[in-house]
Amino acid sequence: MAKIYVVEDDENIREIVLYALQSAGFEGFGFESGVEFFGAMDKALPDLTLLDIMLPGDDGLTILKRLRSSSRTKALPVILLTAKSGEYDKVKGLDLGADDYMTKPFGVMELISRVNAVLRRSLPSGLLTVGGLTIDNARRAVTAHGGPVHLTYKEFELLYYLALNAGLAMSRDKIMEAVWNWDFEGESRTLDMHIRSLRRKLGSAGALIQTVRNVGYRLGEVE
Repeated sequence: MAKIYVVEDDENIREIVLYALQSAGFEGFGFESGVEFFGAMDKALPDLTLLDIMLPGDDGLTILKRLRSSSRTKALPVILLTAKSGEYDKVKGLDLGADDYMTKPFGVMELISRVNAVLRRSLPSGLLTVGGLTIDNARRAVTAHGGPVHLTYKEFELLYYLALNAGLAMSRDKIMEAVWNWDFEGESRTLDMHIRSLRRKLGSAGALIQTVRNVGYRLGEVE
């Protein structure tokens, strides 16, 4: 059971988030300030931290910078929570090493999906299980319902990227940038061709790759 720390000074939001985490099978602990948070960190590290930017005392960006400057916590997964609509704090947070961010108000289902996605990305083994698929990044091997699947380099990169973000609708431009290092610029045929090829090679497991109309693609929820 993954342990998650929630640093949020708004008690209502904190309790809602903790309830959602616990309902999803996580062990959640809440703190209203950086002082309380670091006191708990001295005793035990979590698997992931949800960190509000606007906090009494040191704000979330200051706390994040402190986390990333310590060898003990520099790899700790962090998702920023912000009520700000401007991009400055989001960009600054990502530059400081945040793994993701969510803007309030947010849905608890999306929050849980993003928590799962960040936790999967932090797995040292690189081994992901999505439905009937097993994806081993270290060996660059894929099995579907126990049988091996032979993919091209880009097909593997595409499937692994979708698996890292399983349950989330990923836009075409994000996929193109992450897998091909291209701006989207209308290059949808390349992506669509690879999706069709993946679905065919994965057999019945290919149904896990879902088309999200007017957005892009999503890989089915992790079992």
